[in-house]
Amino acid sequence: MKLIYLAAPFTMSVLALPRDRGEWMPPQGDAVRGPCPMLNTLANHGYLPRNGKGISRDVAIEVLDTVINWDVSVVGPLYDFAQPVNPAPNATTIDLDQLTTHNILEHDGSLSRQDAFFGPADVFHEETWNETLSYFTTPNINVAQAARARTARIVTAASTNPSFTLPQIGAYFDYGETAAYQFVFGTWNLGADNIKDKISTSLEMVEYFFRYERLPSEKGWVRPINRLTYEVLVNFVLENQALTQGQMNGTIPY
Repeated sequence: MKLIYLAAPFTMSVLALPRDRGEWMPPQGDAVRGPCPMLNTLANHGYLPRNGKGISRDVAIEVLDTVINWDVSVVGPLYDFAQPVNPAPNATTIDLDQLTTHNILEHDGSLSRQDAFFGPADVFHEETWNETLSYFTTPNINVAQAARARTARIVTAASTNPSFTLPQIGAYFDYGETAAYQFVFGTWNLGADNIKDKISTSLEMVEYFFRYERLPSEKGWVRPINRLTYEVLVNFVLENQALTQGQMNGTIPY
């Protein structure tokens, strides 16, 4: 497996922070949102620009570090890969709705969005999310449940969407997105022998986050203690791939 890693130098700037930063508000006026629930959530809380526009690399790195403890080794490459969605010549920012560009970051088989073939792929979709929820059968989601839900959504999308595609990079991001909500809302135990036990994630928090695009602070969530680095993410994704393959061929029970 090859994972894209685009190393680039960056300079952190001093950011002018709005006074209401952290307070949740729904999008107003001409605000835009995209297919990523976490980025939408960060804009709803005012950590990213509330209008969802003009997000620079420095801002993305600072915000995801400050709010969810993600390292630049994760955020930088993701931003660099997404940058081409802005069609403006020599663009240095991204608007959230530009991320809806199909098969760059947005892809078929989402956990909470319908495929673009059926309608808008950048808004929460109840039926899609309910399918995902059906695989979360305990108050805390273990890694095996998360993997099974991801596989089920891909199978459903592939069998119902006549234009279904999941290019290699889309598959990587799909694994990464499944890992992401566990890293943000879960309790880590990455030293566990069984991958199923490496992260336990509150279903209540995950449901609240996906449905309302709001940080579940009211449910007891706080900024993760553990820092997500590129190495941690890659290792977890590789283990998830092996777990998923085992589930599909019957060598690993659900």
